[in-house]
Amino acid sequence: MNDRHRALGRGGLGAVMGAKKLKAIAVRGSKKVSVADAEKLDFIVYEAGKWIKAHPITSQGLPEFGTPVLVNLFNGLGVFPARNFQASQFPGAAKISGEAIAETISAGRQGCHDCPVQCTRLIKTPHTGITAGPEYESIWALGPECGIDDLGVIAEANHLCNRLGLDTVSTGVTIGCAMELVEKEILKEGPTFGDAAGLPQLVKQIAYREGTGNLLAEGSRRLAGKFGAGQYAMQVKGLELPAYDPRGLQGMGLGFATSNRGGCHLRAYMAGPEALGVPKMVDRFSTGGKAGLVINQQNINAAIDSLIACRFINMTVSEEYFARILSAATGVDYSPQDLYRIGERIWNLERLFNLRADLDSSFDTLPPRLLEEPVSEGPSRGKTVELKTMLAEYYRFRGWDESGTPLPKKLQELELEW
Repeated sequence: MNDRHRALGRGGLGAVMGAKKLKAIAVRGSKKVSVADAEKLDFIVYEAGKWIKAHPITSQGLPEFGTPVLVNLFNGLGVFPARNFQASQFPGAAKISGEAIAETISAGRQGCHDCPVQCTRLIKTPHTGITAGPEYESIWALGPECGIDDLGVIAEANHLCNRLGLDTVSTGVTIGCAMELVEKEILKEGPTFGDAAGLPQLVKQIAYREGTGNLLAEGSRRLAGKFGAGQYAMQVKGLELPAYDPRGLQGMGLGFATSNRGGCHLRAYMAGPEALGVPKMVDRFSTGGKAGLVINQQNINAAIDSLIACRFINMTVSEEYFARILSAATGVDYSPQDLYRIGERIWNLERLFNLRADLDSSFDTLPPRLLEEPVSEGPSRGKTVELKTMLAEYYRFRGWDESGTPLPKKLQELELEW
């Protein structure tokens, strides 16, 4: 748990800590952290703060509504998956949006230490008391993914996931997978789409491996695979997909497929340029040039994650500021291009780790539904993810061979020959 309300669930790191019986990490100290040039660092942070206060995302949208501000926007674009990605729009989206939270269960806001954005929503319901969330991803996973538009139930399920140490995305998508397996009569008994009343209890059953929850506790890939129906698991490399239908966001699809940790939207948030116009708007249905954009995002995001900096700030503050901040803190001169190189080294090292674990190019793919089943209606109607062309270009631009293995020349260039 982090900041009382945050569970380290995504990707399973908290589960690894639990398996090792590691209960807590505590840090205490009285000395200040020294930096090379404190005066310069303060000035750069002050200048960056002006951009944060000037941009509508970090000065208006996120402070007022938090990440749920995205619900109505992405639903309108037809990239808001519903019923285990069987649809790309959800009729009840307005009932569970950031605007709906503000009008009904909002109890204020908070954020990380010293953050000027304060994007976390505090809510209050009879079942949760005052607590944090749910965020955009959690609203979707425990709501539309399961065919549910009851904001109170979604908030309760989100609260339970955090209290029980479960990732809300993987939990919701696994439940959505089970619901489709029941719908298709592959699974004889289990949850059904729209069953809001049963959702909180099912979350508890997953955590304690009781009843139906024991089947779902292994995640969607193992659940669907147990019945020979792996195509209904909306996951990449075992990690469940988040709240974006990539059939309407081609670059997002490539980002999901190539993410080193599986179905992750944070490694390359292509919804930025493809839907929000950040840093600039690109055609979301086009595949041209997407490989280069995805690579750039993966590289710079890996570097910024290493700085322990908020990803939202990267939407408003350029890489130049991050490079200057790093230079002032360390006394070593870094350029924006240096940050990209740092990120590229990280990305290639992670790729080598995966290859050693037998996660080869066959894992750089998406669920068959997204590649073969066109969206049936809405703004993304008729679209599938055109992954094959983008992936070949991605490998080439990365300096990898056709099987997705970094070439010796690339490893030498990045000083990773070892």
